[in-house]
Amino acid sequence: MANGPARSTKEGELHVGSLPLLDILHADQFEGKYSDQELLERIGKAEENFYRGAPPEWLNFYISEQAESHGTAFIKRDGYEKLKEQIQGNRKFPGISTVKLSHQPGCGGTTMAMQVLWDLRKTFRCAVLTGSTSDITKVAMEVLKLFTAGSQNHQRTVLLLLNNETILEDLQSSIMMTVAEQKIVTRMPVVIFLSCVRNNAPQQSDHVVLKNTLSDNEKEKFDKKKEELQSRYKDKCEQFHGFNIMQSNFSQDYVREACAALEKCEKTNQSLKLAAILSLLNAYVPGSYLLESQCLDFLIKDKYVDLSLEDQMQPFSHLIITFQQDERCEKKVRMAHTMIAQCCTELLAKAGVTRSGTTRNFLNNFCSDAIPLWLLGFVKDMLTKREMKKEVDQVNSTDMKQEKFSRLILDIQTMEEKEQCATVLEEVSCKIFQNPFFPQALARFYYIELKDYNQAETWAVEALRRDPQNSFVADTLGQVHKNHLMKQKVSAEPTDILQMAQKAINAFEDEERFAEDEGGPDMKEHGKRNVSRLFNSRGLFGYLQVCNALYDKLVSQNETWEEVLTKKLSTSSFLKSLGDNKLLGLNELLENLKDEVERKYIFFEKYLTYSKPNNKKDDPEYISKDTSDCYQKYVGGTTTKQLIQMFQEGNLDDQSVEVLSFLVKQYTQSELEEISTKCREMCPSADSETALVNNILTLFRGKMPPSDTDPPELHMFALLWYWPENEGQCVYDISQIIQQMHNTYKNVYKKYFRARYLLPVFFIGKGEGVKRIVHRTIIEKYLKAKPDWSNNWKKEEIFRSPDVQELLLRLDGVVRNYRVYTRVGSKEIEINANLQNSLWKKRQVTFYLGFTIRGPVAFGIQNKTAETVIADQNGKTLTNSVKETKAAT
Repeated sequence: MANGPARSTKEGELHVGSLPLLDILHADQFEGKYSDQELLERIGKAEENFYRGAPPEWLNFYISEQAESHGTAFIKRDGYEKLKEQIQGNRKFPGISTVKLSHQPGCGGTTMAMQVLWDLRKTFRCAVLTGSTSDITKVAMEVLKLFTAGSQNHQRTVLLLLNNETILEDLQSSIMMTVAEQKIVTRMPVVIFLSCVRNNAPQQSDHVVLKNTLSDNEKEKFDKKKEELQSRYKDKCEQFHGFNIMQSNFSQDYVREACAALEKCEKTNQSLKLAAILSLLNAYVPGSYLLESQCLDFLIKDKYVDLSLEDQMQPFSHLIITFQQDERCEKKVRMAHTMIAQCCTELLAKAGVTRSGTTRNFLNNFCSDAIPLWLLGFVKDMLTKREMKKEVDQVNSTDMKQEKFSRLILDIQTMEEKEQCATVLEEVSCKIFQNPFFPQALARFYYIELKDYNQAETWAVEALRRDPQNSFVADTLGQVHKNHLMKQKVSAEPTDILQMAQKAINAFEDEERFAEDEGGPDMKEHGKRNVSRLFNSRGLFGYLQVCNALYDKLVSQNETWEEVLTKKLSTSSFLKSLGDNKLLGLNELLENLKDEVERKYIFFEKYLTYSKPNNKKDDPEYISKDTSDCYQKYVGGTTTKQLIQMFQEGNLDDQSVEVLSFLVKQYTQSELEEISTKCREMCPSADSETALVNNILTLFRGKMPPSDTDPPELHMFALLWYWPENEGQCVYDISQIIQQMHNTYKNVYKKYFRARYLLPVFFIGKGEGVKRIVHRTIIEKYLKAKPDWSNNWKKEEIFRSPDVQELLLRLDGVVRNYRVYTRVGSKEIEINANLQNSLWKKRQVTFYLGFTIRGPVAFGIQNKTAETVIADQNGKTLTNSVKETKAAT
């Protein structure tokens, strides 16, 4: 490993200081480090260990490279060339890009990724992200130090291997921000991320996918390699399980034969128990390990017995691999291959060594509240990590949903008894008594599978006690009470229904309060104890789900409840008429429901309109449906909704309806009533559209210019309405309105949208007046009928459509200092860019002007002259060889 200070290489002096988070692969790695004799001595051990199943180390690739003259080098699986080509291809795109490798455990994915880095080490500055990713800014700083090698004159693109794709976007933003702050002038791409992710069921995609099956070409390569290894290692090859499993095309028969020795051992044998623990770990957490010292402590009761681990693990020591990745670290122990771990776990379970029993044995002997962090991570993954799986009823879909529990818990539930799952989760909750996630998982199991809501409540409360004010932990208590409410019989007493609803509502209100107090990752420096990339909206949604269930249960018993819940009837008088004194104590709850439902509905309407998850998927449809259903039950039709219906009945076109629908939501109730009256008067009129629009806009102009206290929506519409045509002079100071909009967004919405993608709401179009304002849905309607429709604004494929290009207006601008500017009158205005990778090169550009709730954004940035190219965030060319000499008008 080379994660200390960088050193001199053939590519020039590489002085970057200490980079503790990166394992740097130098261009001249190992050159001149070993004599021929030393190299021969190391070859045997390193190569033998690797083919037995140890993880690859850089020395393996050096040995393989040196051995090419008298043997065969590492086998390159079929995805190797594609992966290498994608990386090389991304060199022509500026800034930052990502190449992804998705691989099944045990099929050589990590080896292939490292192999690519090794072969490209003289083209790129290659490194592996091995340190903590909790501070993205530090990672970005180290990457940039490697990129510049301590000097602006020594730039070279970094090829960074990492196995955590959740940090990619934040890391990209942080690197670009640091480049701008340090005023680094980049002459080439800064970094190409090689994201290498284990996936039990990878889906075919544009990315490289590696599965546990060989092509005919690969089989031929492995057969040839086997002949070479047999000639060199003779009988030792029989124990090269890591290689042999792949060479046999991942044969289950080979694996069962290799594991047969386990079946002959006594279940009370201590070495068998250790093998069972290692198998369980590696079967459910690929890449996990125990330290050799831990294993010896478990095996040896008499501390004076001097036996090696290999000796004590006979007759199945060949199934276990001991390796040392860094001379400064302890030796690690794991099973030789994931398939061996899975087979051993299954064989032992059939012999009576159950998964649940092995888990408890592992927890009792290796885990305590002082458990090291690396081992705690394995335990958390094994018992609480919920994997994604394809929807069962959607064979041809790529939609994925999260499993209810970890794979181990699901397997124990299927192959043993449900109660054993609870026992295991209770054991770990008591052993590691400060961690909240184990009792949280236990509470979930009690209410989802065992329907024991009392025990579920007990453990949900315990989880929250361990991490008070954590909104995501608090959510479990609300879910327990919500599900208990939903399971209550429709015929239950109103008092019981309301009391259960009260408990759920209290829990969700606490969760909402905790979520409001949590900050984003940027708040760590401000001393915030609880920080999260995402705002937790589950408390608000849970509240509405409870209200939905409460309404249905009460109204089905007595329709008068509908008038009470919608506040058409006095709550206190109705409760008195029922003659149940307990109900009188719930008067305050009932009085507040309608107002709270309306407040939370408005939150979700804006949340779903202005943003979406920061990936290709939209929010689940049930969120919009459930919130809308609840709103209709408690609040019903409002003047705003009635107005929108009037607009549609008045034969306004879709564009006008969308614009006016957005605008009327910003008016007060009295203003809406005035508009509603005029709307009714004008609907039969031939010029109703023009008159209606003018009346609404007249009211709107009375609010101009917006002040610091006005909401972002008002600033957005001011910018839309007064943005000058053809770079002309503006009535108001556009830059001031933009700054005010940024400030009001920060105050009103930033905490809620912190890690979500802000959707464009409007665009500047080619029409006049209200026709000049184009709502997002108008653009989407042009494309949804097309077979290649993609509602992915981050890739900007939507701007390839000739219909959209005909609809929207292109503005002139300039990119410099990693920002985009456009001129409005005599002033130059800075605009945010939808794709940050559009800002690496200084140039004259044109773009479409869109507006998110934060402010104006440049979409579809293109060179103003020469060949136009739109590239997505990964550097892939989307379009478009149009010669453009002037912005479209």
